[in-house]
Amino acid sequence: MTPETVGPLSRLVDVMRVPPRGQDMRVEATAEECAALARDFGLPAIQSLSGDYHLKTSAKGINVTGVIKASITQICVTTLEPFDSAVEEEVEVDFAESSGMPAEPPTDINEYEPPDEIVNGQIDLGALTAEFLALGLDPYPRKPGVDFDYRDPSDEKDSPFAALNKLKEGK
Repeated sequence: MTPETVGPLSRLVDVMRVPPRGQDMRVEATAEECAALARDFGLPAIQSLSGDYHLKTSAKGINVTGVIKASITQICVTTLEPFDSAVEEEVEVDFAESSGMPAEPPTDINEYEPPDEIVNGQIDLGALTAEFLALGLDPYPRKPGVDFDYRDPSDEKDSPFAALNKLKEGK
């Protein structure tokens, strides 16, 4: 990993220092990191972002489980108004040295998820936190209580189904 390949949120963990019984770790983004991630993700703001993880050694490498939580501001796709929302995503990822990764996936490709790579003996919990925040973002966010139910009355009389609607309504 080089500074050019690491995103705005980086917390490197040396995998050789993870004890056999496992280790709990917390990633908390600073205000500057939240602002940089908000720019990267096209969000008006990220107020807070954290990840709580449990790292456990395995025969193949490191297993990371946990949860990320964020408080963000998004733009409603219907009203174009900003609104605050919360994101919570469960995390479960395996990391392995590139030499320990299988050459080919099992026959059922839908059930195969290759491990992420351990690079230079390290994993980046900051990048993992940012990745799962991105996965948890609603691509079409709607402000709570807003519905999209648009009907243009002028279109209804010109619609090919207008006559059918009149028959259905008994007119």
